[in-house]
Amino acid sequence: MELAFAGWSGILILLMYGVIMLGVGIVTYWKNRNVHESLDEYYLGGRGLGVMVLFFTFFATQYSGNTVIGYPPTAYRMGYEYLVSVPYFILIIMVYLMFAPRMYLMGKKYKLLTPVDWIEKRFKSKPVSILAAILMLYALGNYLLEQFVAIGQGVAGLTGGTIPYQVGVVFFIVIMLIYGWLGGMRSVAYTDTMQGIALLFGVFMLLIGSIIYFGGLPNAADYMQAYSPEKLGVPDGPGAVNWFSLLVLVGIGAAVYPHAIQRIFSAKSEKTLKKSFTQMAWMPFLTAGVVFIVGIIGIAAFPDLSTAESEKLVGMLASAIANQHVIFYWAMVLLFGGVIAAIVSTADSVLLTFSSIVSNDLYGRYVNPKASENKKILVGKLVGVAAVVLLVIIAWFPPATLYQIFVLKFELLIQVAPAIILGLYWNRLHPKAVFTGMLVGTVLASFMTFANITPLGIFSGLWGLLINLLICVIGSMFMSVSVAEKEEADQVVGM
Repeated sequence: MELAFAGWSGILILLMYGVIMLGVGIVTYWKNRNVHESLDEYYLGGRGLGVMVLFFTFFATQYSGNTVIGYPPTAYRMGYEYLVSVPYFILIIMVYLMFAPRMYLMGKKYKLLTPVDWIEKRFKSKPVSILAAILMLYALGNYLLEQFVAIGQGVAGLTGGTIPYQVGVVFFIVIMLIYGWLGGMRSVAYTDTMQGIALLFGVFMLLIGSIIYFGGLPNAADYMQAYSPEKLGVPDGPGAVNWFSLLVLVGIGAAVYPHAIQRIFSAKSEKTLKKSFTQMAWMPFLTAGVVFIVGIIGIAAFPDLSTAESEKLVGMLASAIANQHVIFYWAMVLLFGGVIAAIVSTADSVLLTFSSIVSNDLYGRYVNPKASENKKILVGKLVGVAAVVLLVIIAWFPPATLYQIFVLKFELLIQVAPAIILGLYWNRLHPKAVFTGMLVGTVLASFMTFANITPLGIFSGLWGLLINLLICVIGSMFMSVSVAEKEEADQVVGM
């Protein structure tokens, strides 16, 4: 099927989007000329993000373009079993509520810049801080690579191949680097706001158009009952265990995303943070729930698609709806731009946090502690650009033999959760137990992933987290600390 946005219309949409994003970066830099003189200003937007901007930057962080492009095809293939995608995001919010308000207070009191900053403040341990930084940088690099590949595929797919994969990747990475370099967190957060609004509007118009022109859920249910009854069922016992373990893995892993925690530190106040999370509580239904319904409607609208064909479901629905009415055409234009924008907005957030961990937690703390904040920011930017170049090369020619390495993300990132969350509340948590648990959990999760071992259908990352937690708790109960270390832990945890 020929896409409505193929040809010059697709190119113009992407150029317009690129120009707007550049404009945001230039204006932000113009109004905050001292942004490069302070780590707080550059990486946290001066700790002054208000409710709306904070909400949209959290939204853009948690919901990438893959949510819109990738979830409906999965719902198309799995049917109602994929309803589990909505609780993923609900659990993320629940985990946030467990620790985010307290983390904000810690960030404000101790001027924390990154999650590694918190771990260093809490445990005063170089091995723990460096291991946590490595795990976070690995997860961020992995996530950034995913976004680069998604940008290329999204641009090529949504323009019907008019813009080649590689051109799409390079064009948007250059745009992202320029506006991120100029304005830091403020540029990223402001572009997140624009991108989030476009994406939300486009997704809802896609749902409305799908219901009007292809019938709603009753029509899809009638079709599934007649031709695909297995898509109406729920998973069996082992499937339910796999569901639950994936829910926990993603719920905890996404909540400790380093770039998400950095947004906690960026909030203007605790009240601002809580208001933003209150609004985020609706997003699992308004975003993941909506795209799930779109995927179910697609079962009757475009039946019998192969796996490869179903991956183009959103483009097929959007193109068909855009051809029906001029209002839907422009709505789908916004959706089109919003999808690409959502991928870019996730990538820019990840890159900013990647740079901050390098500049503040590694270079500034261990390599050159006397460096000025301006120099730390510059080092972070340059290392970030080097990482982008390396990842673009990998994205350009993805080596198949490294695929399993890219698969590891949540399995490793989740191993920092005990240090971050448990460390907020338990003053007896011992640095050596934290380091040992994190290391053993990482090695175990990596080995089980590469060996494809999943006892009871539970993901390897959760087995690693379980042994990690046991070592942290049991080890901390038997290890002794000096009086000075105990007083320091009491002071930090007790605030």
